[in-house]
Amino acid sequence: MAAEQQNEMKIPQMEENKENSIDGSLGLEILQIIKDSQQQHGLRHGDYQRYRGYCSRRLRRLRKTLGFKMGNRHKFTGKKVTVELLSDNRHLLLVLMEAERAWSYAMQLKQEANTEPRKRFHLLARLRKAAKHGEQLEKLCESPRVDAKTKLEAQAYTAYLNGMVQFELQEWKSAMEAFNKCKTIYEKLASAFTEEQAVLYHQRVEEISPNIRYCAYNIGDQNAINDLMQMRLSAGGGGGMMAEKLEALITQTRAKQAAVMSEVEWRGRTVPVKIDKARIFLLGLADNEAAIIQADNEETKERLYESLLAECRDTIQAVREELRTDVKQRERAAEGADSGKVSNLQYLHSYLTYIKLWTVVRRNESMAHALQAKLKEPQTDENKRGPRPQDLIRLYDIILQSLAELSSLQGLEEDHTFQKEVALKTLVYKAYRCFYIAQSYVLVKKWSEALVLYERVLKYTREVQSKAKSFNNSLKDLPDVQELIAEVSAEKYSLQAAAILVILKRIPLSDRLDHFRLDPTLLSKQPNLVQFPPDFQPIPCKPLFFDLALNHVAFPPLDDKVEQKGKGGITGYFRGFFGFGS
Repeated sequence: MAAEQQNEMKIPQMEENKENSIDGSLGLEILQIIKDSQQQHGLRHGDYQRYRGYCSRRLRRLRKTLGFKMGNRHKFTGKKVTVELLSDNRHLLLVLMEAERAWSYAMQLKQEANTEPRKRFHLLARLRKAAKHGEQLEKLCESPRVDAKTKLEAQAYTAYLNGMVQFELQEWKSAMEAFNKCKTIYEKLASAFTEEQAVLYHQRVEEISPNIRYCAYNIGDQNAINDLMQMRLSAGGGGGMMAEKLEALITQTRAKQAAVMSEVEWRGRTVPVKIDKARIFLLGLADNEAAIIQADNEETKERLYESLLAECRDTIQAVREELRTDVKQRERAAEGADSGKVSNLQYLHSYLTYIKLWTVVRRNESMAHALQAKLKEPQTDENKRGPRPQDLIRLYDIILQSLAELSSLQGLEEDHTFQKEVALKTLVYKAYRCFYIAQSYVLVKKWSEALVLYERVLKYTREVQSKAKSFNNSLKDLPDVQELIAEVSAEKYSLQAAAILVILKRIPLSDRLDHFRLDPTLLSKQPNLVQFPPDFQPIPCKPLFFDLALNHVAFPPLDDKVEQKGKGGITGYFRGFFGFGS
């Protein structure tokens, strides 16, 4: 909190120094200030209460800095900024913050009014207060001390706040006139500056456009509904205050069309649709799918997929509740189970579940396609974590799980064509999942495992090609296996080459003198010249003989060679001692 307040102290001072014009006149970048303040203090997450608190703290600091106090702690004394007091652009900023505080409080009450309708009266009072402060700002900017750009921005800001008041009062014509005035001023300002400076004005015009088309529709322009639906499905349209009104309008329009819709046909069976929520969803299904196809970026496409899935889940829940509450229907379903045919309501439930599961498959396929493109791009920032093959494996796991649920839908167990189509799609996505598992093994240099998995991919693709002849229509929405085969073939050759290079790197130079290969490691501090330590080699050793026959040999007697002891007595002893008798 302390750090946030320090940042708040820095921001106003920087803006105040920036706003003083070169010619000495007063200037204020009104739209830039409010956009920066809103983005930094809560509105990025729709937290209007936080932004309102920031406006109050900033007002307190501005009054203290300018000496513009409203009495003391004991008594309040109302005080207004007048033209005569205009000596600093912070006087204009003071009035602007008062308007923003009232507007943010109104938007906070707008959120709370969904559960507490009586807060709508307080909401209108705060919006009128914001418009009153906007008019005061516009009058102050009429002073010759204020530059022309600030005057135009003040007029556009006031027109916007007045339009919001009339919009909430459902005075469509007055609201449309105010919004058109605001739009015209911002368009003129955008044309007067460079493209970089005009971006903010163009964004404001895009925010106002849905309000103008909504007013036109309520006045009587029936063509405006198409524009509103397109704005809702676009990246930035239909946000903020208009979101709920656009959703309610589109639902109301579909409800009128749903009155004439009574049945739907799927897999050769016609099913009556008696639940209003299911009718509305099925009527809007084609529009939502067309918008997904026309989406110009992945972020918009992802948002549209999530919106479609949310509507589908709500519709399935409504049908499920109808199944639970209708006792007679449950009895008929039990009888139908014996006869092998499910009830109409259960078949409708299976159809909606099919739409949900197939939408999940398409969404994950779209995400996988985006990740595949990023995988092929070179990594510019080594510190930033890029996409990996493991991310794609997870997406294909979800796809295969959804296909497994599709094959077990109630009422389609005996539909052999449907089961074969699901089995074929399962083979395609199994091949892609196996391919990216192999890619993950390549990253850790496990060549043998990767080669085995590549062979498994080719097995899946050959099986798909053999079964796909009778299911050409089923392969339109699937990724092309022919491209996968070509990519696997190229990867196999590069993998084999990489494995050979790794083996050659391990062989020392002394053992591969007959093979030429550029090896930069030979010039490094640790070149691989010879194998060290060398391998052990067998050498001849001194033989050992064991004389086993010695114990069985009889040696000749040597008695005649040995002189008999004691022969000749003592005389012989002395004679032998002195050497006489030899």
